[in-house]
Formats: sequence, C-alpha cells, structure tokens
Amino acid sequence: MSRRNTAKKRELYRDPMYNSKLISMLTARILKDGKKGLAQKIIYKSINIIENKTQQNGLEILEKAVRNTTPLVEVKARRIGGSTYQVPMEVRAYRGTNLALKWITKFAIQRTGKSMTSKLANEIIDASNESGNAIRKKEETHRMAEANKAFAHYRY
Repeated sequence: MSRRNTAKKRELYRDPMYNSKLISMLTARILKDGKKGLAQKIIYKSINIIENKTQQNGLEILEKAVRNTTPLVEVKARRIGGSTYQVPMEVRAYRGTNLALKWITKFAIQRTGKSMTSKLANEIIDASNESGNAIRKKEETHRMAEANKAFAHYRY
C-alpha cells in the first residue's frame, strides 16, 4: 500500500451518443484490448434491441437494471488475531454502481447466445425485471452480509 498521497478520482466523461456517464462506465466494463469503439457499438446496438423488445426508452431500462442490481452491503475479509472474518460493510454509491455493471457484463458474457449485443440486452432486460443472474448475485451478497452480521463490530 502506498504511503504517499491518495489517488485523485478522475472525472468520468459522458459518452458521445446518449451523453450518459452510466454508459461510459459500462463501456469501460465491456472494453477489451483498448477497442473502445467496438465496446460502444455493442452497447448502442443492445440498447436498440432493448427499445425494440420493450417499447420503452433503452437508457431508462439500463438505469433501472443498474438500480435493481446495486448492492447495499457486501462482505470484506478482515484479519483479526490470527483468524479471518467476513465483515459486512455498507457499499458506497459509486462502488455499488460499479459492482452492478460488473455483474451485468459478467453474466451477459456467460449467457448462451449468438452475439454479445443480444446477450447484454437480455441480461439488462432481466435485471430491470428483477430476475436473472445479476440479481441472484446481489441477493447472494446480501445473504452473506446477513449471515455474518455478528462480525459487524469489526468494521474499520
């Protein structure tokens, strides 16, 4: 761990098409080998698929999906006196959003399907309807925190 200054949080740029910070965060999650244009194309096409399937605004569906999958608590390993405890911690808003986007992209990649655009669109639609693997992961995280509530006094 660095004993120097803490890293400054960089300002997040909005994406060019929708002017949304959320989409630029999602682009960073999907990005592979520095191919940002390809990642943006995947996201824009999947938003079009969402709009065609649900007849609603794709950006609103994405925001709803992220809201539904954002965890409130998570467990962190903390070593105290030779033993490691899973200590439940509250999640800050920015980290919660990042976790939600990470889970959505992870489970979109794992889905069976033809293209990444359709897999991502289906995962976002499922998350907005409070079903799917990303929601299951959030509930599992909350269950872990609930089970380890006894160690909450070990918070940093």
